[in-house]
Amino acid sequence: MAVLVFFLLVAFLFPTTAFADEIRIELPPGSQLKVQNDFGNVSIEQWDQNYATVSYTVEGAATLTRSPILIDNRGKLVTISVVRRPIDPVVSIHLKLKVPVNVEVTGTQSGTQIQPKLIAPSKAPAGTPGDKQENVEISEGDVIRVDSQLVALSVSVIDRGTNRGLVGLVQSDFKLFENGEEQRIVQFESSSAPFDLVLLIDLSGSTKEVVKLIRQAALRFVNAARPADRIAVITFAGSSSIVSGLTADRDLLRQRIETIDTARGDTKLYDALNFTMSQVTRDAQNSRRAAIVVMSDGLDGTIPGISGQIGSRTSYQETLRNIQEFDGVVYTLWLNTEYEAMNPEDTQPEAFDAGHNRMKEMADAGGGVFYPVESLTDLAGAYEQVVADLGTVYSLAYKPSNNARDGQWRAIRIGVNRSNAVARGKRGYYAN
Repeated sequence: MAVLVFFLLVAFLFPTTAFADEIRIELPPGSQLKVQNDFGNVSIEQWDQNYATVSYTVEGAATLTRSPILIDNRGKLVTISVVRRPIDPVVSIHLKLKVPVNVEVTGTQSGTQIQPKLIAPSKAPAGTPGDKQENVEISEGDVIRVDSQLVALSVSVIDRGTNRGLVGLVQSDFKLFENGEEQRIVQFESSSAPFDLVLLIDLSGSTKEVVKLIRQAALRFVNAARPADRIAVITFAGSSSIVSGLTADRDLLRQRIETIDTARGDTKLYDALNFTMSQVTRDAQNSRRAAIVVMSDGLDGTIPGISGQIGSRTSYQETLRNIQEFDGVVYTLWLNTEYEAMNPEDTQPEAFDAGHNRMKEMADAGGGVFYPVESLTDLAGAYEQVVADLGTVYSLAYKPSNNARDGQWRAIRIGVNRSNAVARGKRGYYAN
């Protein structure tokens, strides 16, 4: 007997301190509501409506980039839980529920059993407006990801024989494991789903002629990208500069790219990458996947063997960890700028090696691909290859069965139910 399960995934962007609108859940008589909040308290108000609502608040000045509420509606059994992504701050998150009088509520808050203080139903005064139309209604069979704090992965699938990406896969083709234990995939996006793409371009030490080639290559990327993808452009040397925010307007992008010019200052690659990740987290639409495409020789001024530079304030190890926790994919294009060192003030060979190796490590940590570019004339072709590879990326999300926040590394393995297929993506995350 075949069983069809329908997943409805909805994302919302709300203020970080509380929901502007409550989430409405339809509950038939005799329903049971289970609530699990390991990060704070649960307050419950009993009322005379035949549906429930839920919202959340965060203590202190800390902010969440996304809502932590996960709702699984199975008809007469509804489960509400609070989840946090590894990059979220360690803060108390409190739930507020309104439930019908005939619904049983059980669960835990901060590891202890819920002892709800039910407030008597209150009658709305005459003339009080009805329920807001913008409230979200959740019906039976839905799993609602309310801008959720899940572990999200971007995965490209390659045929070992041809080394080409595989398209047309569906959710049932994937199996996902955390520390060897299979996890339930609660979100799946096909390779055709649109991306928010950010080009991060290193301009340090670039001459007018070099910048001209870089502009041409960036324009080739824009021309090759899929129409539904939004693109942003950020350049850096001693500081980061937003050339264009995320937009699908190709004419505007071309105009902005033509304004790129030489830049002064040390190479602050790690600061620029952390800045870009923060911009993506803040600006990206929740319904879209995100990718950062970094073009650089990798020679941050902090690397030993580079003279006369201060470099990034953010360390390489901190940057690498932030990439591992970034809710997106990172591709790196390493541009070979090596020359023969004639004196101790020149950049030394070991520095060029470190730049190459770190660019590769950052792509591995970000679940993307490392592209060596031997000369600037090859850059445009490399950008076009990135666009082609992005067209074979699938996005998966799951709620870990191990919800302990112990700071330990969780290894992720993804299997694909196709012969000769191999999945490339992030290898794990820290459960902070």
